[in-house]
Amino acid sequence: MRKYCIFLLLALSSFLVAGCSLEPPSWAKAKTAGDLNDVKIGLSMSTLNNPFFVYLKDMVVQEASRQSFEIIVVDAQNDPAKQNNDVEDLIQQGVHALLINPTDSSAISAAVQTANGVGIPVIAIDRAADKGEVASLIASDNADGGKMAAEYIVDQLGEGAVVAELEGIPGTSAARERGQGFHSVADEKLKVVAKQAADFDRTKGLNVMETMLQGNPDIKAVFAQNDEMALGAVEAISATGRDTLVIGFDGSADALQAVKDGKLSATVAQQFDVIGQKAVQTAAEVLQGKTVESSIPVPIKLVTKDNSQ
Repeated sequence: MRKYCIFLLLALSSFLVAGCSLEPPSWAKAKTAGDLNDVKIGLSMSTLNNPFFVYLKDMVVQEASRQSFEIIVVDAQNDPAKQNNDVEDLIQQGVHALLINPTDSSAISAAVQTANGVGIPVIAIDRAADKGEVASLIASDNADGGKMAAEYIVDQLGEGAVVAELEGIPGTSAARERGQGFHSVADEKLKVVAKQAADFDRTKGLNVMETMLQGNPDIKAVFAQNDEMALGAVEAISATGRDTLVIGFDGSADALQAVKDGKLSATVAQQFDVIGQKAVQTAAEVLQGKTVESSIPVPIKLVTKDNSQ
């Protein structure tokens, strides 16, 4: 009797192990090399309440359409928890590849690791993920852009100029890298008297800039880690009648027009079209089994009134 019970337990154990296989569901398995038929791509944007990201999304959708890929777009609305849920939903919908523009580089790691677990390749756009396997990061050289902004201020105002910095969303790789690049020059050649996060938001940029000016009326230049904050800073500065350099980052349509109009001193312009196109093209290469670069940098350019078109 005892031997019979042991046999039953072993049989039951074998059944449970077989039933709990870690093999991913059929829809989550990678496409076979060279097979690009019926490809479905998930695009998770950090926010679509920013002209830069709206245009970037449009470029991704345009390239996906050109390649006859189905694309599902979701908007995290700058909420890391929502973005993780969005990515999990995309996985459940059977996407073959994920393009992710992280709201928070650390928080997105869980979603990336979930995708890794079921064999879905991840391409990061504009911002990195701290953990998990990302097939490639398609982004501008954010650190070089921040350095470029600081050097422009030194060229225009000389060493020792009093400056302030409007920082992006804490936790994003873009904010970290742009800040690091800026301070690699500013800490030695400029006097940074104030820096504060305004979360890449125009209204917050305006409000933070007003507060900075009240506490530091001698500020001569401002580096904003994106154009939206820069345009908010311009509005706050204009209300005081001050003559202050403001440098943004992105090269959005509004910012480029403001540079032409002489309202914004400069912007570090990214190539949104190239980033979007390369993201889809890289996903296609990964799905075909090709080896891709872990990081694909996209060139940037400092745009001023002198060289704007």
